[in-house]
Amino acid sequence: MKGNKNMSEHIALLKGGWSSEREVSLASGLAVEQALIQLGYPYSVIDVQPDIGKILTEMKPTKVFNALHGKYGEDGSIQGVLELLSIPYTHSGVLASAMAMDKVCSKAMFRHYGIRTPDGGVFTIEEIKNKSPFPYPFVVKPPADGSSVNVFLIFEEYDLRSLACVPDDTLMLVEPYIPGREIQVAVLNGKALGAIEIRPKNKFYDYEAKYTAGKADHMMPAPLPAEDYLEVLRLAERAHNALGCRGLTRSDFRYDDQTIGRDMFYILEINTQPGMTQFSLAPEIAAHHGISFTDLVKHLLDHATTDEAVRYG
Repeated sequence: MKGNKNMSEHIALLKGGWSSEREVSLASGLAVEQALIQLGYPYSVIDVQPDIGKILTEMKPTKVFNALHGKYGEDGSIQGVLELLSIPYTHSGVLASAMAMDKVCSKAMFRHYGIRTPDGGVFTIEEIKNKSPFPYPFVVKPPADGSSVNVFLIFEEYDLRSLACVPDDTLMLVEPYIPGREIQVAVLNGKALGAIEIRPKNKFYDYEAKYTAGKADHMMPAPLPAEDYLEVLRLAERAHNALGCRGLTRSDFRYDDQTIGRDMFYILEINTQPGMTQFSLAPEIAAHHGISFTDLVKHLLDHATTDEAVRYG
C-alpha cells in the first residue's frame, strides 16, 4: 500500500490482464498510478489474473479504478465480479459494458435510438474469402475487441490475402467501408466534453497509429463546421446514454463530409474503457477543456459506484 493522504480510501488499481490489449492496459495503469501518487491516495496495483475475486476479497479496497481494456476487463466480466463483491468501481457497469463491447449488439441499439451506423454482418473468415459479403471496399474486424486489433481494410480481392493470419473458422464482423474523416468524442457522466479529429498517416487509425508517436495527427478541437461539431457531440451523448454508460466513454465516428444534410456521421463503436495512456484521446480531449489527467482520475474515483447503487440508490 502506498500514499499518505486520503487515508479513509484504499484504491485497487486493476491493470494488465490477459486480453489482446494487455500492453495498452499496462500503459494506462502506469499513467493512472502516477495520478494516484499525486492525489495522495493509498493504493495497491493488481495485474489481474483469474484469481482476482479472491485477491479483492482479502484486500477489501474501498474502490476500484478499472484500467483494464479488452476481454474480461471491458466486457462486463470484471464488472460482474465487482458487483458480487459490492466494491464501487470506475466507468460503466455490467450491462453497458457488455453491450458496448459486443459490436453487433451495440449497432442494434444505435439503430433503435436513431444513431446512424454502418450496415454489417457476422461471417467466418472462410466465408469472407470465398464470397465477399459486401462490394469492395469493406472492413473486417472482431465483433468484440478494441484498439483496432485484427482490423482489415479490404479494398480489392488482393487484400483478402491479409486475412490468412486469422483462422478460417473465426467469426468476424464485416461492414461497408465508410469514406471520410475520423472523429472521436469523449463523454463524461453523460455530457460530451469535445470532439477530436484523427488524421492517420497510414491507411487507417490502426493499433500502431494509436500507440506510436508521430503516426497520426490530432486536431483538437475537430475542425468541423459549427453545426456539425454540435451534432457529433449530441450523437455521442445519445450513444452513451442509450447503452446506459457512466463515467468516461469515447465514441468513434466516421464523418462523410461529401454527404449533404445531417446524415454525414456514422458511429462505429463506443469505448467504455477508453485508453489512459500518453497517446489516448479521451484524456487529451478532457485536457483541452481544462480537466487535467489527475483531475480526470479523481473525478472518475469520486463517481465510482456499482450498478446496484445506481439502480436502487
